[in-house]
Amino acid sequence: MSWFRYRKMVLLQLVALVAAWAWLADAGAQVVPGPNESIHMYRGADRDARLIEKARLEGKVVLYTSLATTESIPLTQAFEKKYGVKVELWRAVSEKVVQRAVAEGRAKRFAVDVIETNGPEMEMLTRENLFSEFYSPYIEDLPPVAVPSHRKWISDRLNFFVVAYNTNLVRREELPKTYEGFLDPKWKGKIGIEATDHEWLATIVKQWGPERGLGFFRKLAEMKPDVRKGHTLLSELIAAGEVPVGLTVYNAYAESMKRRGGPVDWVPVDPVVGRPQGIGIARNAPHPHAALLFADFVLSPEGQELFSSMGRVPASLKVKTNLNKFPYTMVDMATVLDEAEKWEKTWNDLFLRK
Repeated sequence: MSWFRYRKMVLLQLVALVAAWAWLADAGAQVVPGPNESIHMYRGADRDARLIEKARLEGKVVLYTSLATTESIPLTQAFEKKYGVKVELWRAVSEKVVQRAVAEGRAKRFAVDVIETNGPEMEMLTRENLFSEFYSPYIEDLPPVAVPSHRKWISDRLNFFVVAYNTNLVRREELPKTYEGFLDPKWKGKIGIEATDHEWLATIVKQWGPERGLGFFRKLAEMKPDVRKGHTLLSELIAAGEVPVGLTVYNAYAESMKRRGGPVDWVPVDPVVGRPQGIGIARNAPHPHAALLFADFVLSPEGQELFSSMGRVPASLKVKTNLNKFPYTMVDMATVLDEAEKWEKTWNDLFLRK
């Protein structure tokens, strides 16, 4: 089942539940605290020592993530080496992570401790009431846009839509400073986009306004960009020279290819759109201390530096990297979940239905 079909199915099921929550909130009802809330929100002076001690007694932490094994395995190994707490890792694509977590939650089979995946999927799991709010001293190191108001999950890494190009075919100084510059006829036949990036479109239209934003995308569609399915594939085609310039490449992917010696580089072109990846602690985590300790580690400068060393974009402002040193606008999670059909239709009408 595709992400969009799954999202549509779950949102339909959630309509009545969300409405009920809203009614209860208006009536002054209070949300029932999770069973581990006192552990996850503890701020006493002995917090760190107590957390490590009890996490070691629990012995393990169960992690569901969509982070590639080339990064998730080194991350969990670093945690195990530091704390002596075993990580039971289950890795799958983001929609599979959502499906498994939701199914287990509804069946009251509390197996997972920590979930780490894409921001929209994290927000969906929040709407299923599967996460516990938690405190970590490292949240202070993050920009405000990395911390949702409900604080049920926290952004630990970011994806940025940037312009990537083949350095053998295009010179850096040739690239426009804004996306509107790619409407110049000289770029026709040289640019590519990823086939599912309606979130990028929606964010730019909301920032620029409908007249300017939709006007830009209509003109971009007239340029007939090369549309390819998959951000990894688009990056590989740029490296191969088949697509000289990609307008919606994740900078982590381009940076990874650049570090491996590929003829690829990237630039942040205004407006840069960011997409959060997040980490959350399960409301009914069977190993609550180990879960919080793992979240602490991922959000700490040590965990964030590890992300950076692997070419991932750390959320922390404590980590010095060129991967996030530019102005950007974050994708709004409500836009992704509640308005997805609208923006997906707009995108498909422009770029896929030719």
